[in-house]
Amino acid sequence: MWASVMASLWACVLVAVATDTHHPRNSALYHLSKQLLQKYHKEVRPVYNWTKATTVYLDLFVHAILDVDAENQILKTSVWYREVWNDEFLSWNSSTFDEIREISLPLSAIWAPDIIMNEFVDIERSPDLPYVYVNSSGTIENSKPIRVVSACSLETYAFPFDVQNCSLTFNSILHTVEDVDLAFLRSPEDIKHDKKAYLNDSEWELLSVSSAYSILQSSTGEFAQIQFNVVIRRHPLVYVVKLLIPSIFLMLVDLGSFYLPLNCRARIVFKTSVLVGYTVFRVNMSNQVPRSAGSTPLIGYFFTICMAFLVLSLAKSIVLVRFLHSEQRGGQEQPFSCLRGDTNADGPRVKARAQGAAVTESSLYGEHLAQSGSLKEVWAQLRSISNYLQTQEQTDQQEVEWLELLCRFDQLLFRSYVFMLGLYTITLCSLWALWGSV
Repeated sequence: MWASVMASLWACVLVAVATDTHHPRNSALYHLSKQLLQKYHKEVRPVYNWTKATTVYLDLFVHAILDVDAENQILKTSVWYREVWNDEFLSWNSSTFDEIREISLPLSAIWAPDIIMNEFVDIERSPDLPYVYVNSSGTIENSKPIRVVSACSLETYAFPFDVQNCSLTFNSILHTVEDVDLAFLRSPEDIKHDKKAYLNDSEWELLSVSSAYSILQSSTGEFAQIQFNVVIRRHPLVYVVKLLIPSIFLMLVDLGSFYLPLNCRARIVFKTSVLVGYTVFRVNMSNQVPRSAGSTPLIGYFFTICMAFLVLSLAKSIVLVRFLHSEQRGGQEQPFSCLRGDTNADGPRVKARAQGAAVTESSLYGEHLAQSGSLKEVWAQLRSISNYLQTQEQTDQQEVEWLELLCRFDQLLFRSYVFMLGLYTITLCSLWALWGSV
């Protein structure tokens, strides 16, 4: 009887001990967290000597380049950001608390530095991590991934061989360097050449992340700041295949039109078709070339100049065909007389009409001469025919002169076109070589 009672009592004691052992209040981690935060005031900078500055160590890993918006001058990046500082109010003796050397605490419950990024435009869907790690010496580590939307001065002049340099500058909002100082968690050389976390399967390649420490002077005091310069360059191969090579082929086709005869009307049809091709290609290119208010890509300038050469050549061909058409109609029209400054532009027309009238009159005089046989009238008729032939010869001479002038102008356009195409090719090759040497 007595033995059964004692067994029941021991069972109750063991159950109570077991239950009490698993209670959170008996946990060393619970006691440590309660002791650290019981009299903690997060509004106060965590130093016993207020003249001592709190040093915040910063580190940055670039994970990916999400978007480069040249039109709005915005860079979207995915980075891993780390802050490390020492909190003198959150240290403990690990031997007292079951050898606990590190715990996690809510970030909202402790003091945190007011470090911001100056180039911030927006934080896009960044995960919120509410906890930070604290070790027994009071060192706090706050690590978090951030999708940064920052302002950046983007240059697209050398597109698609452009290299962009965007800065991410961190500093405190209110605390001067006497209160909050900044430092590097790793050496600048390690930060510059660390590309292990970068995803290199995007359009942009990460070249380096250089960093520098400086003191910002302002009217309210001196502020410590750290600047990370993210240098990236574009992979140009897809744009070379889709834009540059087709544009060179289109220019070569346009050059081939100069080998058609000047007086060939099919030349106008050919150049018009090439102009339509230029226009369609220009529309497609505008959707792929980045638009920027500050700079225009160099290939845009070259393409516009080549289109101007095409339009000039087409206009010249139209004028030439119009000139030849007027001559073939038998009229002595001089469409270029205004260009030559001839004030008697209607003179040849009047002379031609007079000669036509003279021919008509000569036929009438022929009948009269047949009847009268007057040698004087025969002589007058011969003079009128001679004047008509001289006028026709002058007209043919003017036509030859204008054809020579247009031929020289065509040769000038052809040589300028060849020079521009060669300059275009050399410039692209030079930009590509410079891109590869970066």
